[in-house]
Amino acid sequence: MVLTLALLPAGGNLVGSLLAEWIRVPSWAIGAALHAAAGVAIAVVSVDMMPRALETLPGWLLAIAFGCGAAFSIMLKWGVDWGRHHVSTGSAGAWMVYMAVATDLLSDGLMIGAGSAIASGLGLLLGLSQVVGNVPGGFAAMANFSDEGVSRRTRLMIAASFVLPVLLGASVGFWLLRGAGSIVESAALAFIIGVLLLATIEDLVPQADEPGAVRWLSTISFSAGFAFLVLLSSYLG
Repeated sequence: MVLTLALLPAGGNLVGSLLAEWIRVPSWAIGAALHAAAGVAIAVVSVDMMPRALETLPGWLLAIAFGCGAAFSIMLKWGVDWGRHHVSTGSAGAWMVYMAVATDLLSDGLMIGAGSAIASGLGLLLGLSQVVGNVPGGFAAMANFSDEGVSRRTRLMIAASFVLPVLLGASVGFWLLRGAGSIVESAALAFIIGVLLLATIEDLVPQADEPGAVRWLSTISFSAGFAFLVLLSSYLG
């Protein structure tokens, strides 16, 4: 049941990826979509994840867990650079956007798994809150790869791979965090916050600025992504 719930946010991401395959958009629109995805990611951190972590986690432990997540984000960047050098498919920036979206899905899975360990209704609520919110991320990542000339077959394989981090996160959240205590659960959330926030600010946002979307459009896109996730979180509890 937990893995089925985890497919909800993955489904939203897949819809966005397929839309990017069907709709040809200019580079400035890709930049706007990336800004919207950044807004969603920041809202996930500030509205859903950080308040949960702050409820039970001491400040010093939150700082340590966040720092570990930031260090892991650097390791991800090194791994992406290494893979880019050996695979030569898409730019390092495009792959870091992929990692930012994948990390967002990992955090979705972690929250769904941990929530389901507490109550199945909470897991369902968290899954539903991420369905539409993940559409911009999938669209932006695939449109970015398409804009860089990555083959359609490779893009479809990349889109399909987005299901892996959310299933992994759900499994970890359920089996490892079930009964582990609120401190351990909050520390795990702080770790994911470190990874997601650093990947978003250091990689996704700069990549969003490259296509040259005008300031008013990028601002509206970012604000819309943030506000939409906030509304979903508010009305779905």
